[in-house]
Amino acid sequence: MSRAEMFPVLKKASEGNFRSFRGIIRGHHYDIATLLRFIDAVLVGISLWAIVEFYGEVRDYRYVLTAILAMGLFFVIGQFMDIYRVRRGASIFHEMVQLCLVWMGVLLVLLLIGYATKSAEEYSRKVILTWIIAAPLVLITWRSFIHYALGVLRRNGFNTCKVAIVGARDLGAEFARTILDSKWMGLMPVGFYDDRKPAGNRPLVNEPVKVVGDLGTLIKHAREGKIDAIYITLPMRAEERIKKLLAQLSDTTVSVHLVPDFFVYNLMNAGLSNIGQFPVVSIHETPFNGVDGWIKRLEDIVLASLILLVISLPMLVIALGVKLSSPGPVLYKQNRYGLRGNRIEVWKFRTMTVCEGEGEVKQAQQSDSRITAFGAYLRRNSLDELPQFINVLQGSMSIVGPRPHAVIHNEEYRKLINGYMLRHKVKPGITGLAQINGWRGETDTLDKMEKRIEYDLDYIKNWSLWLDFKIIFLTVFKGFSGKHVY
Repeated sequence: MSRAEMFPVLKKASEGNFRSFRGIIRGHHYDIATLLRFIDAVLVGISLWAIVEFYGEVRDYRYVLTAILAMGLFFVIGQFMDIYRVRRGASIFHEMVQLCLVWMGVLLVLLLIGYATKSAEEYSRKVILTWIIAAPLVLITWRSFIHYALGVLRRNGFNTCKVAIVGARDLGAEFARTILDSKWMGLMPVGFYDDRKPAGNRPLVNEPVKVVGDLGTLIKHAREGKIDAIYITLPMRAEERIKKLLAQLSDTTVSVHLVPDFFVYNLMNAGLSNIGQFPVVSIHETPFNGVDGWIKRLEDIVLASLILLVISLPMLVIALGVKLSSPGPVLYKQNRYGLRGNRIEVWKFRTMTVCEGEGEVKQAQQSDSRITAFGAYLRRNSLDELPQFINVLQGSMSIVGPRPHAVIHNEEYRKLINGYMLRHKVKPGITGLAQINGWRGETDTLDKMEKRIEYDLDYIKNWSLWLDFKIIFLTVFKGFSGKHVY
């Protein structure tokens, strides 16, 4: 049987049929990483308790306290050593080494605590020695099972990711073979993209992966959402070509990776991983992978719920004021670009006498005749944006993030500002780093918008929970107004 017959799905994709082939659990791999984190920690505690039971030791508070402490330490040290970052190409051996290193870190901290408190002699040596050996074996067995189960799922077409390979030469060919020979990764190459003609027989001429287009076609397919990830295998001497390609891809929301090396580019949450034996560098990535995404969502739900409880009565008063001040609806709903460039509906209190359509959105200016007297007050104090806390609970927005722009403005500025669309690697926010630094309101010149985008991208690159709290705190004092807010 030929490889083309063995991979009918890849053959179909390489012939230009890019119809959606999304795995059933695709898009939830970060949920899986969070579940793994919890189960790993629980197994550490359960293994100690099982050993205590096995040896018939007295079940007292010491072992309970040690189990809880070990679980917490494994959780924290595992996060510090970044063992829960989703890496499709990582081998099980690599995971085993990481788990053992984290376990050694846990043991070191426990030994230091035992030495400092002089409590080490209170524990059974046979229990502790058995636990030291058994816990990592339990973790490795559990992870091996998960690794095998995910491999089976991906071999059967679940949890897959459609990838494009840039460069139809030797390196690209070897990279494609690695993917084809490792179906457990769940990576499905839709084809090569290259402006150059294939050299010799290396680029899998007789394989299901074909050259399906040039770099212009790649950009088109990326913008149309036909590709989930792009792996660039161009030689490093093609630095200028790579830079140009990255600049064009920054106008999309596709995850971009370089194989095998990189120079100095405009990195966004860059990370190093492996696909088989190939080192891969992520160039444009979201900071909200894995548990960070859960933390961000939990932050939004808790804070938005508390804030809505506080502002519910003022919102009712504002709604009544809007209704009495001018005819029309209380809320103004407008389409915006959200996460990954998808359309979302953003809510505001209506502040104008008209509700403009998609193709005729004009930024508010000083002494704008469209703004009502009550609406002007709301806009000056950002009170018109209070309904967006409902958008946060709905999941389409975040409390902190790049402010959403009108669709027509997005289409205008994405052509003028390099990297503009990268702000959509995260959810849009009610407030952001640009707003607390004075860059809110009208952007009547290009340099003003460039400055706002600069702060938006800085936020994405440097995100932390502390930064979110800092922005929220400063918003209260200087983020609700500005000299360009009308």
